Order: sequence, then structure tokens, then C-alpha cells
Amino acid sequence: MTQLAGKIVWITGASSGIGEGLAQQASQRGAKLVLSSRREAELERVRRALPRPQDVALLPLDLSCLVDPEDAARRAAAFFGPVDVLANNAGISQRTTALETPMAAYRQIMEVDFFAPVALTKALLPGMVARGSGHVVTVSSVFGHIAMARRTAYAAAKHALHGFYDSARIELGQQGVRFTLVCPGFVRTNVSANALGPDGKPWGQVDKEIGGGMDPAVCAERIWQAVEQDRYEVMIAGKEAIAVYFKRFLPLTAYTAFARRLKVM
Repeated sequence: MTQLAGKIVWITGASSGIGEGLAQQASQRGAKLVLSSRREAELERVRRALPRPQDVALLPLDLSCLVDPEDAARRAAAFFGPVDVLANNAGISQRTTALETPMAAYRQIMEVDFFAPVALTKALLPGMVARGSGHVVTVSSVFGHIAMARRTAYAAAKHALHGFYDSARIELGQQGVRFTLVCPGFVRTNVSANALGPDGKPWGQVDKEIGGGMDPAVCAERIWQAVEQDRYEVMIAGKEAIAVYFKRFLPLTAYTAFARRLKVM
């Protein structure tokens, strides 16, 4: 089991939402934290609100242009020592159809949601294998399992995460490295407001389902519980989880008809 007390935990996307909740819960559990996001001022706000701000370091990163992940990993380790737990939480979504989504938006979403977490993971894996311990927590989505309109890039990136981390678990699970995939549903965050719109700029609107979603602190607590239990994967969702089971057990024609009837932003 992975206990966080005394561990070095690196959290991306830590300036708000689920990432902020992960930082709060991990700090309460006695972890030392390295927090990353693009917004240093917001990271500082999060740090000041934590139970033990003296055990929190800030490492601003823009994952859309992560040039040197090995250097980022070295900088993270320079604060408190080698990273024990990596929480890949940063991500970006979309609110555009396949016809109106430019290739630049596909590349941006894949860069942030897939390539960046994989790159940071690969930068840390050699040290974890050498120490015989480590845990990589990656926030996917229910869209890692299902397809939906206006999510072609987002669903593709989340599906790709499952392929990579499920395979990595097979390769490295017996060398002391653990992997947990997290599949949240609707969580009350800025994900819809920050999603890419048709012009490639933030959508700027909070979806009704997101606005009425789960408290991110509750989601974060359930994530750390799954990590402590060494869960391979955990779905943290309400009624939206029904779509996952529909996709799994219904004929694809039936699921497609069901998804077409859903009103999504």
C-alpha cells in the first residue's frame, strides 16, 4: 500500500480544481509537495492555504511546451529529494466538433493530456525502478472509456493514457512501481471554461453538468484513497458512469444511438 506520510508528491495542474484538492489532502496526510501549473500566483495561493506550507515547493510549468522533462524532474527532486508519487492531473478539454477542430487544437490537447504526462512519467521511472518503489497517478476521465460528440481530441487523449499506463503496469508492476488511473465524471472545476472553443481560445462557459458536479475536494479524497489501496483504476462518477457501462455491454450501434441523443456542450 502507498501511504503518503513522509513521501515526496509532485502534482501537476495544482493551481485549482482537482489538483488543488489533491494538494490539500496530501498535505494533510503528511506528504511533502511539489506543485506545478502555469500560474505561479495561484500556486502560491494554494501553498499558503495548506496545513504545512513549509513542506511545499512550487515548480511552474507549461505542459503545452514541455521541452525538457528530465530537467523538470531534476528540478522537482532538488526541493526535497526523489519524487515518490507523481500525480499527473493537468489537462485541457474541448467544446468543438471534428469538422471545426483545427489540427493545432488536436496537437495542443494531445501535448497537454497525453505527451506531457507520459514524458514526466518516463523522466521519473528510471529512479523509481532503481529504488524499487514509486507510484504514478494519472487523472484520465470517463472519456477514457467512452466516446461523445464534441470531444474527439479529449477522448482520444484519454483513451491513449489508458493504453500507455495499462501497458506500463504490465511491464513494471513487479519492479515496485505502481500505477493508478483515475476516471472522474463531472467535477466542479474550470475544465469547461478553459476548454478550447472553435477559435482555439478558451470556451469561457461553465457547463451545467460541470457546475453541478462533484466537489473537487471529495474527488481528491477518493483519488488518494484509491492510491492507498493500490487500485489499478478507479471511476469517480455519478449517473454519468452509466454511459461507461452502456458502452461496455451494449452493441456499439445501440451505444452510438444513445450518445447521439445526449445534449452535450
